[in-house]
Amino acid sequence: MARKKSRMASSAAACGCAAHPENRKALAVDPEIKSSNLKRLRRIEGQIRGLQRLVSEDRYCADILVQISSVQQALRSVGRELMRNHLRHCASKAIRDSLPGRAEAMYEELLNLMDRHSR
Repeated sequence: MARKKSRMASSAAACGCAAHPENRKALAVDPEIKSSNLKRLRRIEGQIRGLQRLVSEDRYCADILVQISSVQQALRSVGRELMRNHLRHCASKAIRDSLPGRAEAMYEELLNLMDRHSR
């Protein structure tokens, strides 16, 4: 299945994260933050497996909903860390850079990201 190109993909080169939108990489990721995020994602993966088990065992709906809320909060937490890293490295470089249009493209990307994360 082909992936739909997002508005953020078109601004990847503008932010300086990578030369090609198809192969975007972060400019810098703190190894401790990366390790922490991977650990959190593995925990979330386990929570998802637990949710599947609860549903397959026909557990009480309220119990399942509480677990879903927990997973959503955990994902938001990882998202906040990723956003912080993006602001510290990719966005700040693009905004400081003197190339025409680069800062404007990053501002637009940040606005789109904030809109998505505030839903």
